[in-house]
Amino acid sequence: MNQNLMHPKDQIVSCMERIYGYGMTTTSGGNLSVLDEEGNMWISPGGTDKGNLRREDIVCVKNDGTIQGFHPPSCEFPFHKAIYEKRPDVKAILHAHPPALVSFSIVKEIPDTKIFPQVFHVCGDVGYAEYEMPASKELGDKISAAFAKGHNTVLLENHGIVTAGKTLTNAFEKFETLDYCARVIIKAKMIGKINSLTQTELDLGNNPVPPLHEFTPDFHSSYEKELRMQMMNMIKRSYSQMLFNSTAGTYSVRVNENSFLIMPYGIDRKNITVDDFVLISHGKKEAGKMPSRSVRLHDDIYNAHPDINCIIIGHPVNIMAYSITDEIFNARAIPESYVLLRDVPILKLEDRIKNSEKLISSISNNNPVVIIKNDCFIATGKSLLEAFDRMEVAEYSAKALVTASVLGKVAPITEQQTQELKTVFGIE
Repeated sequence: MNQNLMHPKDQIVSCMERIYGYGMTTTSGGNLSVLDEEGNMWISPGGTDKGNLRREDIVCVKNDGTIQGFHPPSCEFPFHKAIYEKRPDVKAILHAHPPALVSFSIVKEIPDTKIFPQVFHVCGDVGYAEYEMPASKELGDKISAAFAKGHNTVLLENHGIVTAGKTLTNAFEKFETLDYCARVIIKAKMIGKINSLTQTELDLGNNPVPPLHEFTPDFHSSYEKELRMQMMNMIKRSYSQMLFNSTAGTYSVRVNENSFLIMPYGIDRKNITVDDFVLISHGKKEAGKMPSRSVRLHDDIYNAHPDINCIIIGHPVNIMAYSITDEIFNARAIPESYVLLRDVPILKLEDRIKNSEKLISSISNNNPVVIIKNDCFIATGKSLLEAFDRMEVAEYSAKALVTASVLGKVAPITEQQTQELKTVFGIE
């Protein structure tokens, strides 16, 4: 749905439902606001159940200060007002208390957004507001001062997070991405030392959508339509299981020898539809659509590996903890994981951007997955379900390994046991 055509009440209800549903705030916590074209602020109410928010609960604070609604506005109204006054470009504000970001706020540490190009691109440098009494004017002054410096994401000391944007969707993307960043860092600190990227590496990783010639399909076959439906369902499943977030993660699936479907650039993964996918054929894109920035890599992998029919580029939290440390993701710790994943190579970011031949040659049906340092996880398969299964198994295995590191030294299966697995399951 076009957010620009949704009433501010519906935008706030939809966004709060999403935040509460993913455990990023509590019944009494968090508040959202939207500033409309007439200068009226629509804001979530104080003292209501955030898990059951209705459109009639939303409060309007008119530009003359009068209040319309059945409830008082959120007690944090002062800092919303202060931010809008300091930042005329901001039209939506989100405040919540996701546990990972609250953890950072109570140790007075700002999450390092330079661990991934995508995170830095979405969130930028994070501002910081020192503690003041919640709902006070003083807190509003400190938060708005941080936004006045140009930050769009601000961590509140011993409190939570505030993000802002031109739309509520834009503010939510920053919020969700920064929460993801915080969760990866926490996991990574359980297993090793974190490696950040330089500005040059960040710029390298933030590659634009490559230009492609366009074509207009003569028709869309029933098989292609079926693949579109399968992709949509699997992407939404990936999002619901937090294997993707709203701004990151790409699927593609082969239609025939010369064509494949791929996700578009800049689409909300939760709300994707079958119409959004882009058909790529003979190196050209479906007219009027913009494919994922990784479209050339997908094309090159399909051309090099005729037996691969699906590619997923994802960023699951526990796998990505291994991508930002020097620790090895050892699939041999769990026999079932090794059978499905094999030994998992870890390549450098530049191997995806500048040296894709190395990446492409690292992938095959006997080496179906790869981790890219400070970037992503790639899973391939003969089918969409097989590729998804590999991503899911890899993330569950990584979660077990990260958790095991707290309990003691990980003990993988022996070389003899590995050879037995290879024999029984026909692994080359």
